[in-house]
Amino acid sequence: MEITPEIPLAVTVEAAHSSAREKVLEHLFVGELLRCLWRRGIRNMEVLRAEVDMGGYDLVVEANRVLRYIQLKSSHRTAATAQVPVNINLESKPGGCVIWMRFDPETVELGPYLWFGARPGEPALSLGSKIGRHSKGDKNGVKAFRPNIRVLPIGRFEKLNTMDNVVDALFG
Repeated sequence: MEITPEIPLAVTVEAAHSSAREKVLEHLFVGELLRCLWRRGIRNMEVLRAEVDMGGYDLVVEANRVLRYIQLKSSHRTAATAQVPVNINLESKPGGCVIWMRFDPETVELGPYLWFGARPGEPALSLGSKIGRHSKGDKNGVKAFRPNIRVLPIGRFEKLNTMDNVVDALFG
């Protein structure tokens, strides 16, 4: 990405390190989730990570005999992001949900969180029918459809202010 007056240095640095930031946020999320469970006296917990991104989830977490397939999304707190792409395979997973982490871009502090999912034991929520598109166009500028991706608008998410709220949504 070239630095121009329209694309400042800070934006290009963020883009260059987006994969690393994604992993940092995931590790922070898992650590805070496990700490919250531990403080509640829940010791029987398990975290699994997906090796391949085909199932629509990043993590599988089990606690209190509740299994959750979690797709993580993130954006900094002041971002204008209004929607996120979600793989349709998440719909078929028991306890499938999306957690959209908001974070402070300077301190990398997590929260608030945006939650999309059913309560424990309830049927999965539908991702809807809006099909996602590729972010880059072809040589003619046409952005092809991504048939396995659905677009979830921010309005379908519930705001959760703390990790305790996230644990309640995930595990009751």
